[in-house]
Amino acid sequence: MAEGKIFAGPRIRRIRLRLGLSQTAMAAALGVSPSYLNLLERNQRPLTASLMLKLGTVYGVSAEELGGEPGLVPGLREVFADPLLAGELPGDSELIDLAESTPNAAGAMLKLFRAYREQAERLSDLSDLLAKEGRAQLLSGARLPLDEVRDVLERRPNHFGRLDEAAEGFAKSLGGGADDLWPALKVWLRREKGIAVQALPVSVMPQWRKRFDRHSQRLFVSERLSPPDQLREVAAEAAQLALGEAIAGEVAALALSTDEARRIARFELGRYAAHAVLMPYEAFRAAAMRLRHDIDALAARFRVTFEQAATRLTTLARPNASGVPFFLLEVDGAGNRLRRAGAAGFPHSRFGGLCPKLGHFSAFAQASRIGAEAAEMPDGERFLTLSRTVDGPFAGWGERPRRTALLLGCDWTFADQVVYADAIARDETGAPLLLEIGPACRLCERPACLARAEPPVTRPLGLDETGRGLSAFDFQ
Repeated sequence: MAEGKIFAGPRIRRIRLRLGLSQTAMAAALGVSPSYLNLLERNQRPLTASLMLKLGTVYGVSAEELGGEPGLVPGLREVFADPLLAGELPGDSELIDLAESTPNAAGAMLKLFRAYREQAERLSDLSDLLAKEGRAQLLSGARLPLDEVRDVLERRPNHFGRLDEAAEGFAKSLGGGADDLWPALKVWLRREKGIAVQALPVSVMPQWRKRFDRHSQRLFVSERLSPPDQLREVAAEAAQLALGEAIAGEVAALALSTDEARRIARFELGRYAAHAVLMPYEAFRAAAMRLRHDIDALAARFRVTFEQAATRLTTLARPNASGVPFFLLEVDGAGNRLRRAGAAGFPHSRFGGLCPKLGHFSAFAQASRIGAEAAEMPDGERFLTLSRTVDGPFAGWGERPRRTALLLGCDWTFADQVVYADAIARDETGAPLLLEIGPACRLCERPACLARAEPPVTRPLGLDETGRGLSAFDFQ
């Protein structure tokens, strides 16, 4: 094809059909033969400048109209970037052909895709609304095994009684206290299972937290991990071996649907068992009550990290020996939810945890600082919330470290048992100054909220040409 030539056959045919003309009638009006017009429409002849002018004079066709449909190609590119269609087309050439040869069909495809995407978003919002009302999420589609495991674990109490009892017995059999667990676990693994434990530098294990070599019977842990995190990995390995029967029983009780989901659950319960070994239930609960749930003090007492101690606080739900029913939410810097748990299950309907005003979203601006707030839901229910960032494995030079934020919360009725409530600002009557929150923007009807990111799905937008409210989205 020569440079500068215009082949506009499909567009000429579309104009002719829109005007209801035959090839013979259009050819006569343009002063060309029907066979030549047929060649033009089949892109076997280029459109000349004189014929383009004739089309404009006779039919009022603009040069822009003959230049194609530029808006369709980006839209079609978006359609075929969807995970359902990704990889179907090798490049843009077929998209251009589709937009030029059948623009009406391409436009209809764009409308259908946008309706599909909007419907998916509405179903997601409706699913959240059903969850808020405590009803099953029947509208959710096929889930990955990880999604199934997370859903099951979030909605049940984060307490596994048989596992806690077995872990307490195992910790006692190791002897010593928190200072002696590292050598005690290494000795037990060597003596009972013939497994040697060795920490390796980052250069040797650049992509692993831990790795078990079955041939040499050695368990390697990465020096990227802090000493408490290294200890947790070793404790998790020992727990899988020593408490395998208890873990299997708890996994079976979850009634998961696939082998892959059960495998993921074994990993999650292995981490739970590791915490139970490092922080035996009764000793940890007693210390938490004495220290008024000071997480830093608990982490120092049991030689664990802030994240490990905070997670363990959400498991204190033993009958007749329970603790404050904390719940926990972890997010990354982009706001992605990484995990949720609670001693009574995570309070999806009562709390939500997605309000942008909550402290875990702003915690990244003040790393490692604990923020405490008294939060009030639209129905008047109140919570004490604590927020703090936690760091992942050590990052090497030039690497960006992994940093997430935890939100730990409980009902305000337990606030007097938690040391952080002492830092809550109060008015002259002694009542706490409240942070007004909602479960999520899409499910919250608080008016004039400066932090609102989306309109509520439960209310229509209020579009008033005479004024505009404080919120980014006014609604009726």
